[in-house]
Amino acid sequence: MRPFGLAHPLSPHILSPRMNLWILPLLALAACQQAAPPAPSPSADASAAAAPAPPPAAPAAKPRDVSDKTDLYEFKYSYPAAAAAIPALRDWMEANLVRGRADLASEAREGKEDATIGEYIYAPYMASTEWKVVTDLPGWLSLSAELYSFSGGAHGNSAFDTLLWDKTANEKRTAMDLFTSPAALKAAVLKSFCAALDKERAKRRGGEAIGDPSDEFNQCIDPDEQVLILGSKGGKGFDRIGFLIAPYNAGPYAEGSYEVTLPVTAAVLGVVRPEYKSAFVAP
Repeated sequence: MRPFGLAHPLSPHILSPRMNLWILPLLALAACQQAAPPAPSPSADASAAAAPAPPPAAPAAKPRDVSDKTDLYEFKYSYPAAAAAIPALRDWMEANLVRGRADLASEAREGKEDATIGEYIYAPYMASTEWKVVTDLPGWLSLSAELYSFSGGAHGNSAFDTLLWDKTANEKRTAMDLFTSPAALKAAVLKSFCAALDKERAKRRGGEAIGDPSDEFNQCIDPDEQVLILGSKGGKGFDRIGFLIAPYNAGPYAEGSYEVTLPVTAAVLGVVRPEYKSAFVAP
């Protein structure tokens, strides 16, 4: 046995000088390995930096405004950003644009040929369509269009069009599609429609009362034959209906077009088809 107080057999105090040369560096290396701190783990910031960037937001829809002018014709067509934001509706607008321009070009070529044969001065034809937002609701987009065309003569012709987009079904509809029938809607609005029309006529005619009832421009007209649009003042649902009336329909050409706007009453709501009643605001 080794007496108490004697050095450990591997103690450097009892090793030979030659052994010290290789044992001591090994002991120093082991001590360094035990004292080395652990490698740092990736921080939250570093992980976040390494994450892929989110995809860029889709560009906002822009309004469309086309204007073409040639020796034969002038063509204009525009629609708002609200229509451009709905892919299916944008496609319809573009197809309508292309078709309208092609029709105008064809008619203008024929008009030019007629002028050449008839030996009179040809005046370039014109067609213009301008779509505007009547109201934009969560489930519906109501649009109206002002149309103008010229194909010779003393003056051009103005007209209106309308389009109702059902966002839920992603389909194009007309305002009349939401009612049970044209006759039912006519019965619900005729009295108030005629009163509003006469009021507007009197305003344009210097405040004079409506004259001879036999004059066609003093008689009430059929609301069913006008362009029907749906609008909203409160933004919660359709709460008013409008009738766009082209020149000559309610008065002479000089009076221009008319517009009659009526509130959605209980009578009007009563002729709305059941599946569309939720789109209207009850009076």
